[in-house]
Amino acid sequence: MSLHPVWPLWAVVLLLVPLLVFCVWQLVRQRSRRSAWARRTGIAAAIALIAIGPSVTETAATTVQSNAEIFFVVDRTGSMAAEDWNGAQPRLDGVRADMNAIVDAFPGARYSVIAWDSQATQQLPLTTDARAVKSWAETVRTELTSFSTGSQADRPLAALTEALTGAAERRPANVRVVYFLSDGENTNGENSSVNAQLESYAGLAPLVDGGAVLGYGTPEGGRMRVNDGVTAAADAPYIQDPETGTDAISRIDEVTLRTIAEQLGVEYVHRITPDTVEPFTSTVDVADIAGDGRREQVVHRPIVWPGAAIALGLLAWEVFSLARTFPTRREVAR
Repeated sequence: MSLHPVWPLWAVVLLLVPLLVFCVWQLVRQRSRRSAWARRTGIAAAIALIAIGPSVTETAATTVQSNAEIFFVVDRTGSMAAEDWNGAQPRLDGVRADMNAIVDAFPGARYSVIAWDSQATQQLPLTTDARAVKSWAETVRTELTSFSTGSQADRPLAALTEALTGAAERRPANVRVVYFLSDGENTNGENSSVNAQLESYAGLAPLVDGGAVLGYGTPEGGRMRVNDGVTAAADAPYIQDPETGTDAISRIDEVTLRTIAEQLGVEYVHRITPDTVEPFTSTVDVADIAGDGRREQVVHRPIVWPGAAIALGLLAWEVFSLARTFPTRREVAR
């Protein structure tokens, strides 16, 4: 139990103390009306009790908004449907699992999602709504197979540049963390070429304080199911290789992924099973994140009801006593 005044101390001293002293003085002085002044002294004392704020101390955990800004750059090209993550699951299942775990590793941060397939778009601007990020991750699918125009790992470069530059201008003191999730595969298409010279991410390195390039897939590769936007993934046929007429196989390109990681100044991590994300999240130095992202906060909860109950009861008694002093209609008529 401790005291934490509800009223300012000066108000207690200037208003309630003189009122209480006056009531006690009248209680001693007017013996014929001692009951009434005892009641009024009790009312003043109850109000003073409320004002000085007897409180109990509680410890509560409150979420701390950190200075971390987490940028997810997500590959949703057709090859991310290849079934070689955690056995025979689609690579996007690995992306979902890792995004959810990374969000949990940075509670209170601000998050942004940039996705690319035939083009790159910012799916979510920076937001503190972790549920929005997780919801996006749970519902993301690869691009429609019929719309695929090949893939290149530098396609999200412009969108990421714009997002990081804008964030740095708005909050230069914040920590910017990039997680690049892809299989790194470059395929031929209308807007891409396996042999194309990829643009470098090195220019973004000064804007990136941490993160990782996460690679999905295996050297042996996996088959990909068609996404027609209607058929359930489990029922869809596999994409065919037009040259061989057999199921097409997608394989991870770790050379490209390691190159991007080196250019960004972050580590490369091969993700083939749902392992912990702790090795590449705990190394990020975010000053405002403490422990699990929560801090202890001492809360003083005032105990008002005893004083209020006493004051209310005595006030009701006072009103009843005063009402009895007024003449009734019959007495007025006499």
